[in-house]
Amino acid sequence: MSEHVDSVKTYTAVWLILLILTGVTTGVAYIDLGAFSVVIALLIAAVKMLLVALFFMHMRHSTKLTQLAAAGAFLWLFIMMAFTLADVWTRGLVGTPGR
Repeated sequence: MSEHVDSVKTYTAVWLILLILTGVTTGVAYIDLGAFSVVIALLIAAVKMLLVALFFMHMRHSTKLTQLAAAGAFLWLFIMMAFTLADVWTRGLVGTPGR
């Protein structure tokens, strides 16, 4: 197995993008977007996770089996995010008995 090493420039660029996305996440937390605050925060988190997996965990240069396992994990993350967003979006649609 050959080791693939990315350049320092690539790692620095990805690190700066991660810092910018962290700042954007913090900025979005102070803006009231209603139910979309959760959506935006989860989308930014998913992008940051993808950058870390591809560049710092070297998923781009991994074997097909490792990439398949990572894709399965990403699919599971998407399913869990969808359930979370469905819960957030449907809160208050059905009245609570007795209120």
